[in-house]
Amino acid sequence: MTRAPEMPLHMRRSGFEPISALTEVREAEGITTVTTSLGESAHLITRYEDVRAVLSDTERFSNVRTTTPERQADLTDEEIAESRAGNLLGYDPPEHTRLRRMLTPEFTVRRMRRLEPRIAEIVDSALDDLVAAGRPADLVEHFALPVPSLVICELLGVPYGDRGEFQGLSNQLLDLSLAQSERLGAQTRLREYMAELVRAAQADPGEDMLGMLVREHGGELSRAELVGIAWLLLVAGHETTSNMLGLGTLALLQHPEQLALLRDDPARVGPAVEELLRWLSIVHSGVPRTARTDVQVAGREIAAGDLVLVSLPMANRDPSLVDDPQRLDLTRGAAGHVAFGHGAHHCLGAPLARMEMRTAFPALLERFPDLALAVPFEEVEFRAFHFIYGLRALPVTW
Repeated sequence: MTRAPEMPLHMRRSGFEPISALTEVREAEGITTVTTSLGESAHLITRYEDVRAVLSDTERFSNVRTTTPERQADLTDEEIAESRAGNLLGYDPPEHTRLRRMLTPEFTVRRMRRLEPRIAEIVDSALDDLVAAGRPADLVEHFALPVPSLVICELLGVPYGDRGEFQGLSNQLLDLSLAQSERLGAQTRLREYMAELVRAAQADPGEDMLGMLVREHGGELSRAELVGIAWLLLVAGHETTSNMLGLGTLALLQHPEQLALLRDDPARVGPAVEELLRWLSIVHSGVPRTARTDVQVAGREIAAGDLVLVSLPMANRDPSLVDDPQRLDLTRGAAGHVAFGHGAHHCLGAPLARMEMRTAFPALLERFPDLALAVPFEEVEFRAFHFIYGLRALPVTW
């Protein structure tokens, strides 16, 4: 039996809190050396201003891997290129800009507002399912996961009946405790699944996003790029928001005075969502960057070719961003947080995620004003060794 690798320093948390060793790094040098889940050495950046500087500087920090990770060592160059095609997180400008400009119109705030009535219907239906499940019920299974899954399925044109398959594969892909061969296999099967949907869209493009890409950009995008774009949006579109809904609900239950603020005044939801995004920071670091040239960050020399990671939780809890950053305060809004990243790779789906959360949290608290944990907090299982931090389950009652 293969033993799970040791959890990298930048992923370690205690409940909602990043471990104290990370705070010590930020307060001292601001930078340290860590070992990634793939066993590679990387510089970890922890201070807010340094993190923003790295994320915004595509001239000196590249998202393109210059070395082949061990998990892809047995693949040919052609196979590696195909596996990376269309993945916006693995490109730099101008190639990243070329792909992103095709998708940006679908994720504008105006477009998301047109989706709002349908998102509200999806949320209400999930709440009905939660009631039907009976007390106690798992909020992750019946609410946090179905809502964003159905939204992204409808947006992309993915059959919702296939959700069990793609949710299982995406979970394997993002579970950093699994063997690299298992994660690579999940990625391959996800791409194969999306390739079938792309072929169908090319034969008969519908009104969903895949259909739009085929109709409007079919001559500019290869099939491999269409597949890569589709699987990235599918995985990111449900994994991130699902974990925010589950973990965010738990955070509110553990801070009843904050929960009451939002329950009694749903108009507070905009600032509340921003503060939850800041305080939870469910993405530990995003993808590693590679230094394009010798560069200095936080007083340390970083050599060309070195890997660089940014700690989003540490940046979002930096006192230079907000006062008393360890405190959850839904009234402050936390403008400027980096939970969605920063710069060229700022999360494309941020308007959609915000719309889903601004709809889901008030609806949940209105339907269940007495929502409560059905187990002691100590028994809630966090999904720790994962690219996206979250919960395995959230038993609740009302």
